[in-house]
Amino acid sequence: MTVKSLLPLIAATIVYGSSVLVEARQPKPPAVVVKQPTVSQPVQPQWKLYTAPDGRFTILMPGSPSRNTEYQKTYMGEINLEIFVAQPPKQQVAYIVAYNDFPYSYGQMADPQAVLNNARDMALKTTKSNLISQRNIRSSNNHPGKEIEYINSGGKITINRMYVAEGRLYQVMAITTKKQQKTLAKTISGYLNSFHVVLKK
Repeated sequence: MTVKSLLPLIAATIVYGSSVLVEARQPKPPAVVVKQPTVSQPVQPQWKLYTAPDGRFTILMPGSPSRNTEYQKTYMGEINLEIFVAQPPKQQVAYIVAYNDFPYSYGQMADPQAVLNNARDMALKTTKSNLISQRNIRSSNNHPGKEIEYINSGGKITINRMYVAEGRLYQVMAITTKKQQKTLAKTISGYLNSFHVVLKK
C-alpha cells in the first residue's frame, strides 16, 4: 500500500488497510469435521471511553485502539494524519478515528463545507466506492459535519462521519460487511454517536 498517491483531507490509507485486516480475520473452514459443528457467539468486546492523547476528542471504543501516524506532503505543506483503529475479535468490523490538522493559514481561510465535500469526493475516488447516502450533521458541540455511507467493489461498507473543528478534520468510521452491518447496526450507531470534540481551553 502506497500513501504517496493519496491526497490530503482524507484518511483513505486506513480504509484500504482496515479492509485488508477485516478480510484477514474471516475464519477459515476446517479441513476435516469430526463432530457436529457448534455455533460460537461473537466475543463481546469491553467498550471503554477513549480519550485522545492530546485530549481533543473522546469516543467509546471496543478496547484500546492501536495508533498510527502517516505523513503526507500536500499543497498546504506536510500534514500528519493520526489514525486510531480498534477491531473486536471474531467480528468483521473495524472502528476507526482519524484526524489531521490544517496549516494555520489554510484553516483560517477554508470553508468547512468545501473541506467536507472534498473529503467525501476523495474518499469515494481513492477507495473506488459508490456513495449510498449522505447528510449534513453537526457535532455534539455544533461543529459542521457530514455523514457518508459508501460501498467498495469488495462489498465492504463504510459509514464515515466527518467534522471540521478548530482547524482540524476528524473522521469517525466503521467499516464492515453487509451481513455484519445488519447485526451490529445498533453498536455502530452507538459508537458513532459517542464521538465528542473537546474544545480547546
